[in-house]
Amino acid sequence: MPMAGVYVHIPFCASRCSYCDFFSTLELKDAGFSYVEAVIAEAALRRGELGGEPVRTLYLGGGTPSQLPLPLLSQLVDGLRKALDLTHVEEFTIEANPDDVTPEWSAALPSMGVNRVSMGVQTFEDDILRLIGRRHTAAQVVQAITNLRSAGISNISIDLIYGLPGQTLASWIHTVEQAIALRPQHVSAYGLTYEEGTRLWRQRERGEVAEVPEEVCVEMYRELVERLQEASFEHYEISNFALPGYHSRHNSSYWDETPYLGLGAAAHSYDGSIRRSNPCDLHQYIARIQAGEPACEQEEMTSYERYDERVMLGLRTAAGIDAERLREDYGEEVWSHFLREIQRHLDAGHVRLAGKSRYVLTADGILLSDSVIRDLMW
Repeated sequence: MPMAGVYVHIPFCASRCSYCDFFSTLELKDAGFSYVEAVIAEAALRRGELGGEPVRTLYLGGGTPSQLPLPLLSQLVDGLRKALDLTHVEEFTIEANPDDVTPEWSAALPSMGVNRVSMGVQTFEDDILRLIGRRHTAAQVVQAITNLRSAGISNISIDLIYGLPGQTLASWIHTVEQAIALRPQHVSAYGLTYEEGTRLWRQRERGEVAEVPEEVCVEMYRELVERLQEASFEHYEISNFALPGYHSRHNSSYWDETPYLGLGAAAHSYDGSIRRSNPCDLHQYIARIQAGEPACEQEEMTSYERYDERVMLGLRTAAGIDAERLREDYGEEVWSHFLREIQRHLDAGHVRLAGKSRYVLTADGILLSDSVIRDLMW
């Protein structure tokens, strides 16, 4: 079934988390209205890039989209409806911080068409939440989920992070068990990375925080996978787990090369051959759109770059990579390279054959996924 996705970047935050290197700004009060107007104008300007494919998923990410005051959020959604055909949207996700998820905010979502909420929980340990600059508490997560369910939102995703400073294997298991007890439909879990220039990176450089040893992080990931699978979650992508029927349709479109349009500062788009990116600068973005011109830079991807992308994204998923499709799409040379490089990972037990020509990472292979993917890339 043909489909396309639309991603809208809402860069506003009330405060910055110590580990975050995504583009965000604290200028909501000054720039929120003009930014929303610019996003709506950009949607009208660039809708042709979707090639007439029906929009099936809409995703408001950030930043912190739940920081938008409800009138502004409503204005954004109404404006997008006028600029794009959203009548076929099946999954409409908004990201939220737990402390923003009030009964009033939750109750406003269904009438806007929102049917999925993704919350940045990270951990259920209040002392670690404070350390990394999160504004919410563990108790607020529980309350937020109650508020959403009372408002009729029955598709809830939570994000967790393992390897946070001060986290132990036992405390991580407690976080995973807490998450399972709340019975969200979807869990995303990521290993902490110390990105250069972030507050957390500087704290580590000064010796104020210590990295969790790699072998402990590996154990944390194993526990995560095992416990979620025992609780009936399907492990459908390296970092993503869902109850049956609740895979993130929007994120899956990134992994299976469905075209998507990215709107807003720092947003990316891809139509199958051309990648476009908007500037990571709020005022430059608004000025370009107000001048009536697209803000994006674009680059045409070579066949080899598209192959690399297919390998990198495909191997992260439970569906894996179909070698015969590689042959059809990229030719004999690339196909031969793939088969030659994957054979040793097959022999080492990092990859298994699922069917005639489909290669999937094994449980051990997932832990080595970066090096397996690196070997297979052109």
